[in-house]
Parts: sequence; C-alpha cells; structure tokens
Amino acid sequence: MDPWSVNTLLFAFGGGIIGTVVGALFAFSFCGLIVLFGCLIVLLGGSDWILLQVGLGPIFGPHVGGFAAPVAAACYAAMRGTHPGGTEPKVAKDILSPLIGTSWDTILMGGVFGLVGHILFLLLVKIPVINMFDCVALAVAISAMLARFVFQKEAPWGNMESIRKHGYLKTDNYNISWCGWQSPPGRLFALGLGAGIFSVSLAMGAQEMLASLAARNAVQASKVGLFVTPLIMGWGVAVFSLFGLTLGTGSIQKFPLWHPQAIIAALAYMHFGSVAAGVVAGIGASFLQELLARMFYNHGSTHIDPPGCTIALGTFIVNVIHLASKL
Repeated sequence: MDPWSVNTLLFAFGGGIIGTVVGALFAFSFCGLIVLFGCLIVLLGGSDWILLQVGLGPIFGPHVGGFAAPVAAACYAAMRGTHPGGTEPKVAKDILSPLIGTSWDTILMGGVFGLVGHILFLLLVKIPVINMFDCVALAVAISAMLARFVFQKEAPWGNMESIRKHGYLKTDNYNISWCGWQSPPGRLFALGLGAGIFSVSLAMGAQEMLASLAARNAVQASKVGLFVTPLIMGWGVAVFSLFGLTLGTGSIQKFPLWHPQAIIAALAYMHFGSVAAGVVAGIGASFLQELLARMFYNHGSTHIDPPGCTIALGTFIVNVIHLASKL
C-alpha cells in the first residue's frame, strides 16, 4: 500500500470513524485481536498484510481508528456537549463509551483524527533520532496532546489547579490515579515481572518458529513483519485482554494494563538475547508507565494515554542502550 495514496488516506479516515462509533477502548481491544490474527498468519508462513497494514497500519492501527482517533473524538464531543457520558468536567476521559450516540460531526472528527494519526506516523519515522521511539505509540501520544490543546485549551501536563492542590507527581493516596488499583509499587513490580516473563516467552517461541520457516524457505512476510511478530505478540494478548476492563463493572473492572510492559520486555529480549534483560525492562516499564500517568494523565481533563507514552519513550530508552552497547 502506498502510504500517501488517496485510497490509503481514505482507509485511515474510515477506520477513524469506525473506531469512534464503537469507542476507544473497544476499538483498541479489536485492534489487539487483529494483531494476534496477523501474528498467527505470519507464524503459519503467510503474509504480514493483516499485521502491518490493518492491526498496526493505516486501516486500524492504534494511532488511527484503533485508539487515537476515538480518543480525540471523545475530547471533541466533550467540548461540544454531546458526549454520551454527559457534561461533567472530565467526561473527555471516558474512553469506554461508544460514540455512535453523539453528533455526526463528532463521528467525522474521528475520521479526521484517523488521518492525523496516519500522517503523524509517516512524518515521525522520517526524523532522525525521533524514529528511535516507537512512532506508532508516539503518534498516539501527540494526537491526544493535540486534541487536549485544541478542544479543551489545556496543556499536556493538565490542570494547574489540580497540580497546585495535589502536587504534580502526587496522587492523593491514589484517588486521582490512572488505574490506581495497580499503582502501588509492589503491584507495579509484580505486574512488570509477570508481564516481562510472559512476553519474553512468546517472543522466544515466535523467533524459533520463524527461524524454522526461514530455513525451509517458507516465509512470505517481509523483514519488518518477521521482526514485529515476536515483538508484538505479548502486546496483542495484553491489549485483547482489555475487553475485561471495558465490559466489567465495580471491582471486576479493575483489570491490569500491561501491554507496555509486554512490548518493552520483548524488545529488550530481542535486542540483547537475554531473558533477564527482558524481565528487567518489563519491570522498568511498569514504573515508567506510572510516572507518565502522573505527568500527563492524572491532572488532565482528557485522556493522554500512559501506556502509549510508555511504549514510545521506553522503546527509545531500550534502543539507545542497545546502540550504546554496540559502540
């Protein structure tokens, strides 16, 4: 697919609309399912089109309709007063509600931000040093910051009144925390440990399967697809599991969010060939995610995604360490 073709731009616009009408978190879970299907196809020796062009690409990747576009549309709906969740100040943080019941212009705004996310990604990957970040995740973060500023006139760090009241990196005993049920340090450590081990196991197994296919000349996927498949499998499982958060209520809704730990752990393992490196990276990603939630989410009136910020920055950190280790 030509990334700048009229058809591709149209696909990004349409995906943004679909993500908006079903809601950001539903869309993201569907994205995870598509990615898992894409990985399975590659592991069976097939094409990487579903993986790279649908699940992670312009059709329904996280930076377009698979998450970022409906997040921005929710922010716009809150400004317009048409969000299904009502008109309370932080309704733009609601990424669970489908937006089919809002205004037609909100739905189309989702399509516009599908285009924004696609174009952001295409530009970011061309910039030296910046392209050492995960540019899909970086586009997710920038799209959300842009929507917050344009529609809510708020800075990336959030509301100054909240910052003055609680302290920038404070949480009021987790009362203003993003996913406070997993915020205590002990839980962050344990979650990162488990996520790291689990994701490294998938990456290791996928690499072995793909090496066997390559030895038999039975691979259709590109080099990018062969790299991404082991990297993204743990992420795909973690993202698909978010259906539990979307559909749950009360204590049942307190689902872990561990896709950043999964992908950062897999990346570290693939760079260094070490299970220990992957596990350490998974634990580090847990604490980085909590820090970035305190920096960009807790005091804001809109959703700036802590996992997306973590994957973007965590990927950069691991890539820099890997580069430095080769000097």
